[in-house]
Amino acid sequence: MWTQVPPVRSGLTSRTPESLEAFLGSAVAFLLVGLVVGVLSGMLGIGGGTILVPVFKLGFGLPALGATATSLFTIIPTSISGVISHIRKGTCVVRLGVAAGLGGALTSPLGVWLSSQSPEWATMVACAVVIAYSASTMLTKAVKLWRAQRVTVPSPDEPGLDTPSFEAPTGARSVITAGLIGLVAGVLSGYVGLGGGFLIIPLFMQLLNMPMKLTSGTSLMAVMMLAVPGTVTQALLGNVDWVAGICVALGAVPGAVLGTKLLERISEVRLRFLFGGFLLVAAVMLVLDQVL
Repeated sequence: MWTQVPPVRSGLTSRTPESLEAFLGSAVAFLLVGLVVGVLSGMLGIGGGTILVPVFKLGFGLPALGATATSLFTIIPTSISGVISHIRKGTCVVRLGVAAGLGGALTSPLGVWLSSQSPEWATMVACAVVIAYSASTMLTKAVKLWRAQRVTVPSPDEPGLDTPSFEAPTGARSVITAGLIGLVAGVLSGYVGLGGGFLIIPLFMQLLNMPMKLTSGTSLMAVMMLAVPGTVTQALLGNVDWVAGICVALGAVPGAVLGTKLLERISEVRLRFLFGGFLLVAAVMLVLDQVL
């Protein structure tokens, strides 16, 4: 589909389409991928890297470092679009999102540096392991909530947005906890090229006792912030494929708005199963790519 040509500057990769048809076909494919990523981002509160890294690596043949760098770049516009929609709908705790985002922004460049020092297989395996952990955590909590609903006994540690007594945790302790979550998510985000929502959401639910419909928007705000320094670092290293990233972003922005609207029609249990299953598939794809 693409023909590699010598870079214009050291560290930069330029791509020249073999024909106009090939270029347009690639652009359309990236736009469609971006639309799907945007929808899932708006619904699940992820930046989209859990889809983009496998797709860039397996579907479009980008090297591991290029896949993670380009994924990190596309996360920013996708998250901005989703955050705006979540704030309007009241499904974003801004204070916690900012705390986690600032924490992640401090450590994501460290993750990028670690990625540049690691072999390709190590980056992909680390990505798969982290995603699989998040998937197992989410599916476990989804089963727990499903069982609680079957016996019609409300689970005291699984609040919902429609629970009258539920209030978003915004005290000093919660803000500090969110910041610490961001510090950890930032390193992993920079290293594997994911936004951090794959880790922020399960930890918010577990440590801050928040329902997923509220963590989705809060996570996106953190993801939006922590992806910026990592993206800048990757861009300076010349690892971002700008054509792929911009095309995906153009599809992801409207997709995120649509995903936020769909969030209102999905129950908490189904949302958790969807998120956990989605992460599990992404992890399996990355592992298969390394062993086959």
